[in-house]
Amino acid sequence: MTDWFAQRVLSWAERYGRTDLPWQHERTPYRVWVAEIMLQQTQARTVIPYFERFTSRLPTVTSLAEAPLDDVLSLWTGLGYYRRARLLHKAAQKVVHEHNGQVPNTLDELIELPGIGRSTAGAILSSGFDQPGVILDGNVKRVLARFHAVDGEVRRAAVLNQLWALAESHTPNVRNAAYAQAIMDLGATCCTKSTPNCSQCPISSRCEALDADKVAQYPNPNRPTSVRHETLRLLLIVDAQGRSLLQRQSQDGLWGGLWLPIRNESNACIPELLIQLGIDTEQNRREETLAPFIHTLSHIRFEVTTHVVYLAEEASLDSSRDDLVWFDSDDSPSLGLSKLTLALLDKVQK
Repeated sequence: MTDWFAQRVLSWAERYGRTDLPWQHERTPYRVWVAEIMLQQTQARTVIPYFERFTSRLPTVTSLAEAPLDDVLSLWTGLGYYRRARLLHKAAQKVVHEHNGQVPNTLDELIELPGIGRSTAGAILSSGFDQPGVILDGNVKRVLARFHAVDGEVRRAAVLNQLWALAESHTPNVRNAAYAQAIMDLGATCCTKSTPNCSQCPISSRCEALDADKVAQYPNPNRPTSVRHETLRLLLIVDAQGRSLLQRQSQDGLWGGLWLPIRNESNACIPELLIQLGIDTEQNRREETLAPFIHTLSHIRFEVTTHVVYLAEEASLDSSRDDLVWFDSDDSPSLGLSKLTLALLDKVQK
């Protein structure tokens, strides 16, 4: 039997729910999975073009598993939080090798896959398989925290456990895909963070936060996490053909698997760095230092200083260095480029 909360949310969604999201059409467990990973910490309107491009190029789990990581990261370029893409790629390979290319349809099997937590697994079960699956993404947390006036920072274990119990209590055993989309739509379009439309909310008559005139106080804000301040020194080398020298970052570090200009962390002198890279230091060249700028990740604020070396001739690379590549935006194969790299290449081209 569907409880009052779920019934109201489902009825509201029939009239006001979103029906034009691309992952709602040609719905498969794989497409739902890709969408859910992209939607983590990212709004739907930002995700839509990335999702369409990604699933057009990689329409199945097998095609994703067989694709080079560079192709996957290239399709993710600009979306941010690239660890999501690396784990999605790794999980797809596990699905192919251990599940015969079929996305698992049980909670335990799904959460064993890299990058899939309890809420993402619940979304895949409900939206992908139309099975009971409990969802607790940011939108659902906000709806439940307000409706039940749940006190405490939502990232605290005790508060999360309370929200999970509430989410489970409201999740129906029927119309699973419809409810999953409905509860997420309610949080995304009606019970929004800063301007909730309580007059149109289907559950406002029993909302404890609204009753206490404290909607803006829920969910309780998390204490801000400290942001590190660091200096990032880069060397960008451009040869006579206009190609830029980029280096693949280690998988387990910042920008894992992406391509950046050379990181000069030891602040070595430029001729020394060129020698280490196998570039003839006698070659005619000109140099410039770009104006420093700030580049912020979720937990680090970088002051970026970039020294650019323009070579007068075409340059080659040591064939043993598979971590280096001369990149030409017109002719080079797909590479995973961070927003930082894209910004620097744009500065140099201008």
